[in-house]
Amino acid sequence: MTLARWNPMNDLMSLQREFDRVFSGFNAKRAGNEDYESAVWSPMVDITEDEEKYELSFDIPGVKKDDIRMNFADNTLKISGERQSVEEKKDATCHRVERLTGKFFRSFNFPTQVNSDKIGAKYEDGVLTVTVPKAEEVKPRQIKIS
Repeated sequence: MTLARWNPMNDLMSLQREFDRVFSGFNAKRAGNEDYESAVWSPMVDITEDEEKYELSFDIPGVKKDDIRMNFADNTLKISGERQSVEEKKDATCHRVERLTGKFFRSFNFPTQVNSDKIGAKYEDGVLTVTVPKAEEVKPRQIKIS
């Protein structure tokens, strides 16, 4: 008996790609994006915002820091990478495989201008934290009354 890995995200991602292909004129940013096209899963993310910055925290345990790519262009942050599959043990029976493996991709557009030169990232304990500072012109400014 062979254990076949079923990944429900593959079906959802395939459906999303098919919609994007059909309606590519409406979603030009994703059309033709190789990282998006080849992704089989998307990491969960928490996004917070304060007066100074946006902070995005991605759950990507088991992914090596060198296997993560991140870039920022046209006010869009793109994160991609790959989680390698665990080697099957020949002397053990595998009963369940739930952790997603393969390529991942996420992208985020920001509602305000950001200072892309100061974007920072830290990877610790399987969590990638990306700090995106807001541009000075969009930060609230206190006005002194005389």
